[in-house]
Amino acid sequence: MAWEVGCAIIFSVLVVRVSAIDIYHDWVVAADTSINPISFTQPVITINGMFPGPLINSTTNDFVHVNVFNNLDEPLLITWNGIQQRLNSWQDGVSGTNCPIKPGTNWTYVIQPKDQIGTFTYFPSINYHKVAGGFGAIRVNNRIVINVPFPKPEAEFDLLIGDWYYTDYKVVRSLVENQVMKFGIVPDVVLMNGKGPYGHPLSKTYESFNVTKGKTYRFRISNVGTTVSFNFRIQNHKMVLVETEGSYTSQITLDSLDVHVGQSYSVLVTASQDEADYYMVATPKFLNFTDNSTLVAKGVLHYANSIIPVTGPIPSGPDPFDIGFSVSQAKSIRWNMTAGAARPNPQGTFNVTNVTLSQTFVLHGSISSINTMARYVVNKVSYLTPDTPLKLADAFVNGTGVYKLDEFPVKSINDVAAYGVSVVTGTHKGWLEVLFQNNLDAMDSWHLDGFGFFVVGFGNGEWTPESRDTYNILDPVVRSTVQVYPRGWTAVYAFLDNPGMWNLRSQHLKHWYLGQELYIRVHDDDPNPAKERPPPTNVLLCGGYLSNCFCLL
Repeated sequence: MAWEVGCAIIFSVLVVRVSAIDIYHDWVVAADTSINPISFTQPVITINGMFPGPLINSTTNDFVHVNVFNNLDEPLLITWNGIQQRLNSWQDGVSGTNCPIKPGTNWTYVIQPKDQIGTFTYFPSINYHKVAGGFGAIRVNNRIVINVPFPKPEAEFDLLIGDWYYTDYKVVRSLVENQVMKFGIVPDVVLMNGKGPYGHPLSKTYESFNVTKGKTYRFRISNVGTTVSFNFRIQNHKMVLVETEGSYTSQITLDSLDVHVGQSYSVLVTASQDEADYYMVATPKFLNFTDNSTLVAKGVLHYANSIIPVTGPIPSGPDPFDIGFSVSQAKSIRWNMTAGAARPNPQGTFNVTNVTLSQTFVLHGSISSINTMARYVVNKVSYLTPDTPLKLADAFVNGTGVYKLDEFPVKSINDVAAYGVSVVTGTHKGWLEVLFQNNLDAMDSWHLDGFGFFVVGFGNGEWTPESRDTYNILDPVVRSTVQVYPRGWTAVYAFLDNPGMWNLRSQHLKHWYLGQELYIRVHDDDPNPAKERPPPTNVLLCGGYLSNCFCLL
């Protein structure tokens, strides 16, 4: 059989390391019941005893080796949110590309932010683990030959903000699986870098950043939560937006910034006020709250020599239910067309002013009942994870017995909701238009692994072809996670120049876990490893179609 021949190949790949270094991390992932960010005993997923996990601090093109030891009692995968894994979806760390790391074993990822800069995160991708932690920050710094479009800040701070439950993650997962939470239960608290709100009696500690008057600082802000969008602001301070998920933006000055689930931004903050302490807050979007609510994350911006604690109410922000404000701000976030990023040439030399679309996907996200169980669906299909990762099946058995290519309806909605292993063809080096249609009364956000996409439009109600007249094709920002407003749509363009098996998913954990995802197979027939890497020498095998496969690895 052809797949038996494929299994007998000795896999090797030559990687030329030009202007890059190898960075090595050993991570022990474990459940810790002693951290308890709020005074409730619960297992927190830590990495090397840290929550959040260690910073990955890299530079464009570096090779980052992360040897993950799984000390949990369940299988584990970690994904690298926004790192494009050029030509190498084998390292993506999602169920469609990798076999899980079994308890008591280890596996080494080798990720490369090829031709990338910016602010990203990592987190566990299976078994609802993200709700218990295991996440951390990724910085991809510019090479020294690249001019950064703002002066070097005095310091950089990573600020990971996300919603949190007081309950054991296994209990939360069970509630989700058994439909108790099918229409959502609001999380209990919002944390800043794993710490509870300032001033809350149950917070063991709070987040604080030390600054010096007159200096400017870069804050890399990420929403590492599972459900809640938030609005971030700093008392009496302006923010200058400079970057999002690997793209330098046109610099705009903001009083506050909406950050949706899975998104990352960089802002510059100048310590221009009197030497005192000032609130940093993240208030929830589309939820009612009071200033003292646990859903209001609170930290402190502390000036050197300050003896004045934070005072007064938290800084006011936009109405949390004002979708118009949020959409207007989203539309104002545009690409810096003249700045270089990973390469010296300006970002804007590659743009969408005159592209020819090869494909259009219209994806309706909603809830349907399948066998009396409520599931999240895309075009009435709820993704069902097969035992064999799609990428393995693709390489060894051409998908046979694991998935059927292009059965998923990319432009229509099935009459009856059903489970499916949704894998669709993406035209290699073609332009793909994706319309995310949110049929829910709640926010959603969507992420595409392997690529950055151009965010060309937002709208209310149902998307139609005439909606293209409203697109911004002059300077749309490029990012990998985009919000989709309740009963609205978002449009993106992606250039599919990265062969592989790529996950397209809701970033809202419950939506993702209950079926709101699919995979885009971008295939190049050329077997040259310069076009797409073969399986790594340490590839893990799993699933019924590969369990008896003998490979010389």
